[in-house]
Amino acid sequence: MPTDIVMPQMGESIFEGTITKWLKKPGDKVQRDEPLFEISTDKVDAEIPAPASGVLQEIKIPEGNTVQVNTVVGVIGDGNGASTPAPTVARTSPERESKGPSPASPAAPAAQKETPAPPPARAAAEDEDDVRSSPLVRKLAREHNVDLAKLSGTGAGGRVTKQDVLDFVERRTTAPAPAPSVARAPSPASPAAIPGDLVPMSQMRKIIAQRMIESRRTSAHVHGMFEVDMTRIVNLRNKLKSSFEQRTGARLTLMPFFVRAAIIGLQQYPIVNCSLEGDNVRYHQHVNAGIAVALDWGLIVPVLKSADELNFLGLQRGITDLGERARTKKLMPADVEGATFTITNPGQFGAVFGLPIINQPNVAIMGVGGITKQPLVITDKDGADSIAIRSVVHLTLGYDHRIIDGATADQFMAVVKKTLENWSEDVG
Repeated sequence: MPTDIVMPQMGESIFEGTITKWLKKPGDKVQRDEPLFEISTDKVDAEIPAPASGVLQEIKIPEGNTVQVNTVVGVIGDGNGASTPAPTVARTSPERESKGPSPASPAAPAAQKETPAPPPARAAAEDEDDVRSSPLVRKLAREHNVDLAKLSGTGAGGRVTKQDVLDFVERRTTAPAPAPSVARAPSPASPAAIPGDLVPMSQMRKIIAQRMIESRRTSAHVHGMFEVDMTRIVNLRNKLKSSFEQRTGARLTLMPFFVRAAIIGLQQYPIVNCSLEGDNVRYHQHVNAGIAVALDWGLIVPVLKSADELNFLGLQRGITDLGERARTKKLMPADVEGATFTITNPGQFGAVFGLPIINQPNVAIMGVGGITKQPLVITDKDGADSIAIRSVVHLTLGYDHRIIDGATADQFMAVVKKTLENWSEDVG
């Protein structure tokens, strides 16, 4: 008996997903729970497992198409049937294809996405709620001043999707031009395109672009930088990392030190851990630490919930788990929601420091630069100065000046600096 493969519901607020890559082709054998295809949603990129064992009989929705949750995207057969059907040509919706093309319409090339037919005329007073769409899509349409009644939905049953709205906005703001020859877009994890190629942005990159612009428009960004002597922590890590891993099964990295120092600072200056709700300030009960993870195909910020209740080992295990699941596309939408403060680490690629954009709805983000050895003037307890080679990091705090003053930001960072330079907590 064939088994339908459906676009999964990844969370209550997720209504659609884009298939970014099929990991199997028709005729391939698959095992139950084996990774079958990859999707991109508003929240996460995820690897979707096969619902049953058998043979991938048909791919109904090719790569690059966005469909509603619970849409059948493929079929797994038992492998005992007749020849395997060829993959279907890309289409805009299951319903539209089932009716067949209009006799007067020329066949579209398989490599190009079908252009939605113009919508029938509607009364100007028709309410947008009469159009089949999700609350998320209606909100996006209002933000971009788009009349949903004028769109031809490409989702199941003519449902208007988020991509329909974004495509409409792009067409509205871009001058008409001859359609260039577009190479097939590489999957998000593939290497850079050949120079001269024109490839569409991945779904994740579109979302990142939208959120960065929104953050710049929302928050009054100001940045401050502090130089921190990390010699004590670097020596401690070098001394303990082998025994730490043997004892706990976890690698000892530097990120938990920065997270713990930030937590101590946030507990003393809770305004840095808040968010704005209209003209009101929301003070959060716990520190939910967003830890930015750089991926080959973009950037994501998984969230370590109630990080203030974890000891050092708990922080290390939580950070490692989130990073691994981000890189293997195992995160769920709940894993990237609810951050109250964010830490990003541009220094891992050699940057001396960064000026990061605030992760909304946070009001602050801390950037960790690269740790380098530098000559510093050291003053001993008797007041005598000397020059020594020390391990130094530059920390930056990006903060929203609408709610955080420079003095408060600097006082917060002074606590972080003092905690790191005089580290005394047990790391075991």
